[in-house]
Amino acid sequence: MTPRGAPHPRAALARGGFQRRLMLIFGMQLVAVVVACLMGYYNVAPVWAVLLLIVIVSALSWLAAQRVWRPVSVLAQLVGSWDERQGGLDVLQPDRLSRRTDADVAALTRGFHAFANRIAGYNERERHFTRDASHELRSPLTVIKMSTDMLADESALSEFGQRSVQRIRRATREMEALVEALLILAREADNGQGEEDFVVNDVLREELVDAREMLHGHPIELKFEEPATFALHGSPRVFAVLCWQLIRHASQYTGQGTVLVSVLPGVVSVSATAGMDHDPLAPGQQGFEYAIARRISERFAWPLNLHVQGGSRYVAEIRFPRPLPVS
Repeated sequence: MTPRGAPHPRAALARGGFQRRLMLIFGMQLVAVVVACLMGYYNVAPVWAVLLLIVIVSALSWLAAQRVWRPVSVLAQLVGSWDERQGGLDVLQPDRLSRRTDADVAALTRGFHAFANRIAGYNERERHFTRDASHELRSPLTVIKMSTDMLADESALSEFGQRSVQRIRRATREMEALVEALLILAREADNGQGEEDFVVNDVLREELVDAREMLHGHPIELKFEEPATFALHGSPRVFAVLCWQLIRHASQYTGQGTVLVSVLPGVVSVSATAGMDHDPLAPGQQGFEYAIARRISERFAWPLNLHVQGGSRYVAEIRFPRPLPVS
């Protein structure tokens, strides 16, 4: 068994063969060209014969170099056509290398084979994690939601109990949104969300209904303005999670007051003004919600820009490079 990191024994026999063959080819070409030039200089052969000989020697040298380069070209084609979702590159297993394989080509082959296996293992762990996390995290949240709905219908529940149930319900919905965002970010190749054409304004109206309920009890007024209307092709759930993270971040920033969500041409803006008795977040303390929103925006190529105006005015803008008209 070959130790990890040690050169393959078959490849070790051919170490430096690639360079030697190229040196031999170009050395023979140089000798042939020099001989042809000397033949022309001493009138041993006519000029046209010398030129023809040089052309033939150059063509043969090119064909020989192409043959030497063929293993590298085949390796490049295999790597270029490889799909990471199809698993490892079994055809690049080190034990399949021939005795004539050059050491440099063998090193590239071993490296690509190990890299492909690592990516395949990562994809498999990702699928298992997102599947298990989706089930194990959503199931107890569903039970909590059903239990709070049943408790809320109890007529004998005190006013304090009703407030507690509402707080549990809001915290559960926030946890659902957080789990949804983390699962979206955990999926590398497949976001797990159905893509479709959707109207941004419609999704925001539905999301703001839940957002107002989750912000119930906080001294924050949530407003919605839509000077423009446009559609997108993508996942409406991903879009809703992104906007909800920005609303949560703006709510934490302002502490009290008004959070305004606006739909502009190709842009969704979330703005807020910090309350008089609330210290706004420092520029370096952008919060967990904004970090999630930033990663989602980078994943789906929806540029996100956050800036604070005058030290108290919070403005976050999501720009959509390819908005669609609403029919």
